[in-house]
Amino acid sequence: MKRQGKWEGVGLRPLLAPLGILVSGVAVLLLKAHATGVQKAPDLLSGFDLSFLPWLAAAFLLACFIVYLLGRRGEDAWLFAIAFFLASVGIVEIGRLKPALFSAQLHWLVIGMVVFLLVVRFWARIERLLQYPYLLGLVCIVLLGLPMLFGTEIGGSKNWLVLGPISIQPSEFGKILILFFLAAYLSDHRRVLTLPSHHILMLRLPPLRFIAPLVCIWGFAILMFVVERDLGSALLFFGIAVLMTYMATGSKSYVFLALSFFGAAAAVSYMLFNHVRVRVAIWLHPWSDPNGMAYQVVQSLFAFGTGGVWGTGFGFGHPGFIPEVHTDFIYAAIAEEWGLIGALMVFACYVLLFWRGIRIALHQREEKKMLLAAGVSSLLVLQAFIIIAGVTKFLPLTGITLPFVSYGGSSMLSCFILLGILGSLSGERGERSGRDG
Repeated sequence: MKRQGKWEGVGLRPLLAPLGILVSGVAVLLLKAHATGVQKAPDLLSGFDLSFLPWLAAAFLLACFIVYLLGRRGEDAWLFAIAFFLASVGIVEIGRLKPALFSAQLHWLVIGMVVFLLVVRFWARIERLLQYPYLLGLVCIVLLGLPMLFGTEIGGSKNWLVLGPISIQPSEFGKILILFFLAAYLSDHRRVLTLPSHHILMLRLPPLRFIAPLVCIWGFAILMFVVERDLGSALLFFGIAVLMTYMATGSKSYVFLALSFFGAAAAVSYMLFNHVRVRVAIWLHPWSDPNGMAYQVVQSLFAFGTGGVWGTGFGFGHPGFIPEVHTDFIYAAIAEEWGLIGALMVFACYVLLFWRGIRIALHQREEKKMLLAAGVSSLLVLQAFIIIAGVTKFLPLTGITLPFVSYGGSSMLSCFILLGILGSLSGERGERSGRDG
């Protein structure tokens, strides 16, 4: 009863901001379409097709129910509220950029929330996967290898499986499996990994058979980069493997070895593969070909400059000049119309998710679950950082999505699965805190 009393005062307050953004954004889009007299028929908002209203109502009701349920169960309701805030920003921006995709993204939001509930409900069974690390690793490799054999190239990356009218990005779900594998493997072998027996120069490493799985993950990330041309997923998988290894062992030798491995592989790839050289050239010298290969990056930089501090106002910018702005470059659209204030607000939400996730990790009783919670938190903020760094030319351009914000069903579902894992672990944190108190 003490746990429930702690959460009873929260109520539905966490949803006031995200629901307000969603309602206000849809209202502005409808009013703007009516004021301009748009008559381009089948578009959702411009044609005044209100078939999305039941889905909008379902999203509202589900969000309220989830926050209430999390509060009753003693789980962190603010995690879901932050994610719903980001999803609300993404949906209204997609409705402004690509009206025909507004309803589809709303559908995926509702489905994602249902999946979130299923993860929370069946977490006791899902967590048993941590007992089978090698099986998880094998399934992950098979899943990520499918696009190499049967994949379709979309947007320059061969990382999609097209099944009739449905397109699936296996890497979005592979990252969940790799988190479970790393949490289980690193926890089971932490003693061996932290008591190295070999000294190579300044490095202290265990026998090769214990670090072989980690080397395989690093190598597979490089293979994704080269074969599937998927720089974003490669950086994400490589980065999360290095971060979780360091969190589990505290050894800088693994970080140095991983970065050396990545640097050598990147140098070889640059010399052997033309598409790698093109990506690097776009990153270093975008203004040498502003109307060609570097067009997206250049237009993204123009969007940031146009937005300034306060932005042009929602619906009054010109982010449509950026190709595929609703997926890879939606952050540039937010920066143009919402300004520096809005862009920083969105990034701050990811930092807040990371902070609350690390708090959950530090209160776990089991090392596997602690690593899993820390890995989920790190993955969400790392993914946001990689794509934001790409659209601002801080890093080479990548093809991953901005979690909860960019358009895409695979991305939305995988992000809500990750959120469900964190939410479930926060309940175990609450149980411990209640006993400790």
